[in-house]
Amino acid sequence: MRFWITVLLFNLGHQVFSQKNTAEKRSFIVGTTSESITIDGQLDEAIWTKLEPAKNFTQYFPNDSLPAAAQTEIYMCTDKKNLYIGIKCYAAGNDWVIESLRRDYRAGGNDNITLLFDTFDDQTNAFYFGINPEGVLREGTISNGGNVFQDFSTSWDNKWRGNAKKYDGYYTAELEIPFSTFRYPTPSKKWGFTSYRFDTQSNEISTYPGTPRNQVVFTLAYPAEMIWEEDLVTKSSAVSLIPFVSTGINKDYEDNLPTDQIFEVGGDAKIALTPGLNLDLTVNPDFSQVEVDEQITNLDRFEIFFPERRQFFLENADLFGQFGFSNINPFFSRRIGAGEDVVNEELVQNRIYGGFRISGKLDPKTRVGLLNMQTASSKSQGIPGTNFGVGVIQRKIGVRSNIGIIGVNKQAVNFDENLDTLDINRYNRMIGLDYNYSTKSNTWFGKSFIHSTFSPDTDMAIAQGTTVNYNTRKFGALWKHEYVHEDYNAEVGFTPRTNYVRVSPSAELRYYPQNDFLNNYSYGAEADVFWRPEFGKTDHFFSVGLGGELSQRSNFGFNLNHSYVYLFDPFDPTGTDSIELAADQDFSWISFTGNYRSDRRKVFSWNLSPYVGEYFNGWRYGTRGGFNLRFQPKGFFSLNYAVNVFDLPHLDGTRETYLISPRIDYTFSKSLFTSVFVQYNSQNDNTNINARIQWRFAPVSDLILVYTDNYLTGNVDDPMNRFAFDVRTRSIVLKITYWLNL
Repeated sequence: MRFWITVLLFNLGHQVFSQKNTAEKRSFIVGTTSESITIDGQLDEAIWTKLEPAKNFTQYFPNDSLPAAAQTEIYMCTDKKNLYIGIKCYAAGNDWVIESLRRDYRAGGNDNITLLFDTFDDQTNAFYFGINPEGVLREGTISNGGNVFQDFSTSWDNKWRGNAKKYDGYYTAELEIPFSTFRYPTPSKKWGFTSYRFDTQSNEISTYPGTPRNQVVFTLAYPAEMIWEEDLVTKSSAVSLIPFVSTGINKDYEDNLPTDQIFEVGGDAKIALTPGLNLDLTVNPDFSQVEVDEQITNLDRFEIFFPERRQFFLENADLFGQFGFSNINPFFSRRIGAGEDVVNEELVQNRIYGGFRISGKLDPKTRVGLLNMQTASSKSQGIPGTNFGVGVIQRKIGVRSNIGIIGVNKQAVNFDENLDTLDINRYNRMIGLDYNYSTKSNTWFGKSFIHSTFSPDTDMAIAQGTTVNYNTRKFGALWKHEYVHEDYNAEVGFTPRTNYVRVSPSAELRYYPQNDFLNNYSYGAEADVFWRPEFGKTDHFFSVGLGGELSQRSNFGFNLNHSYVYLFDPFDPTGTDSIELAADQDFSWISFTGNYRSDRRKVFSWNLSPYVGEYFNGWRYGTRGGFNLRFQPKGFFSLNYAVNVFDLPHLDGTRETYLISPRIDYTFSKSLFTSVFVQYNSQNDNTNINARIQWRFAPVSDLILVYTDNYLTGNVDDPMNRFAFDVRTRSIVLKITYWLNL
């Protein structure tokens, strides 16, 4: 009932508060050509002189009410098979900032332009394509209207071409994107289109047709109309095969196991079922090329979230993985291929045989998804073969809102009756309903959901949450509440905490002074309070702060915090396997935190986030941060770190934690990359080395060599033995993939 009351209030809010934005949309025509276009970055074909461009970009930073100082022109035409794009980016000089030649670069702090195509013109989802002055490409997707930074994904890859050419005071670019790359309705008369550009020389971010600065720069709420000179008709069916072969060796020195010889063959297939619906197949997927997780200092009492990095699961992750909240997520794809070894009581990887995914749009208002994966069994570890199934349907309502239903099933397909005593569920299921709301201008947006889980030995249990955001130029506010029943158990999801009620409001006042030093600043306050229904308050976190951005693009922030925790179980607040605090007692403390990030346009940039204050029954001092040094345009060297010192009276002396992560990334060309990533973590006495060489010998086709070492380091409390190394595991893998269009 509470869920439907929330839905009703949202819809009433839409009628009362939605800004109509009746201003006429800007538009441009996509021409038709039979002329051959060479993708060399030079706009020397005759067709570019015959087209009217999308132009008159406006500033997003430093001020969103002025025309861009560095203007941009975008031309488009089609030969019915490909979309061709010509771009001309003016600049104050020739001092371009390019971090490296690696594909899927980071936009901030670099010169580049990004184009967003809302192919269903629903201001909900979009494909984006980007290029910089060196002709380096990036592509990805925008989901949920682009309301928050989490709606931006770089995980989608496809076949397309682009190149750029630098001149005195400007650069040009040409892109060729096959229509088989897109998903769109047929016939199509127009698409939604937006674009944003980073120009480091004028210290400017500009957008087309124009985006208010209180919105994220890639929001889909303020589009132009991209009108086709001739309607797009149904494209031919597209089929892509992506086979792979991988080989290598793996050795576990810590347990003195025999060397494991690796040889795997498998692949993926992509089949366009309709212009809006796609089928993805995978057989014996191999994820050996996936980069290792970035480690963190763990001071939490609950499970830590690490993002999905496997390509097959990253594509369309917004459709399957964004139900609920990040901490009440009914489908977390990293659960697939991870089984619990009930004999040794540890989480281990288990083989994925294969699976399929159908995703896309049935019609302009209905989006669907169906995912099914099968994993192998391991009787010696007590891991049954498991089938994972997920079904999703999402229906657009109103201008930028939708309602979605999700069902998740985890089923043991060869369950061993002798393992009953090991507490393994034969199945675990959930069903959920989500309502995502956004007004036309994105002033109001949020979501409400109700989810339920059930297993053989538990009754149905629910989780419910609601968030409402109000976002204007000078004021922002958030209301968020959650409830999770003690028996709620989404085994394929991520819900690290159960049996609580949570309320988390926040508010922020924003100011934009007219001076050359400070661009903007804000005052804010937030609260985060937990209760157990049968107990009362268990945790709270209150914070007030000041933050801002200087005109030269550095950021700062200061916060005064008050924390409270009641311990139901013994807990070591240092995460160093030290003496635990006893259960059934509470603690409260005051702390100060700050942060500073320098201008990322510079060759050398750095950031710092100190912490000082009380902590449980004592004190904690620490800082985390890092620096980045560019070897423009070939690569960079970076180092991140986190250091904590704990002075707690129940311990004999202080305790320290260290996390040090240097990385070097070097690009020999736009097709040959190398990186070395080292992580030293004192909490688990481990040093990890991950080195990679990648050769992109054809579009979306790679030869990758990956070398990984894990070392047991010395006792962190003994300075003379801190960096002693004993090898734990070592592996080297060579993998080749090839993208073949049929």
